[in-house]
Amino acid sequence: MTIAIGDAVPDFHLPATSNKDVKLSALKGWHVILYFYPKDSTPGCTLESQQFRDMMGEFTAEKCMILGVSRDSMKSHENFKSKECLPFELISDADEKLCRLFDVIQMKNMYGKQVEGIERSTFLIDKNGILRNEWRKVKVDGHAEAVLFEVKQLNK
Repeated sequence: MTIAIGDAVPDFHLPATSNKDVKLSALKGWHVILYFYPKDSTPGCTLESQQFRDMMGEFTAEKCMILGVSRDSMKSHENFKSKECLPFELISDADEKLCRLFDVIQMKNMYGKQVEGIERSTFLIDKNGILRNEWRKVKVDGHAEAVLFEVKQLNK
């Protein structure tokens, strides 16, 4: 099962950085940004995370929480979060449950070989748990601003 815009997002419960567990149902009342990225500490993923980090105050002012998601281990996530001073949590989705729910695992070419990997994608879940927007095949430049714009539209 995958979800589409307008659907209620099924509750999920996954481990995150800072020894936290993230449970969607516990975030009611907040908009939630889930941004899926391929790998900690790679150039595009670092830049995307930095842009969300640098705009965190604006997202928080809109009562919006940001969560990064990849298949990396908690140890890798903790190192990445610390190195980049990320003010939000990173979810470890090692068993790909969340990745499959949002259909972000795609076949990619890596050095001429077909491999399954995360397609950079972002999802906006409103404060009632409804999927309101999605961005697939994300280009990093200007992406955080585009997401913030949509969050502000929800709050109008």
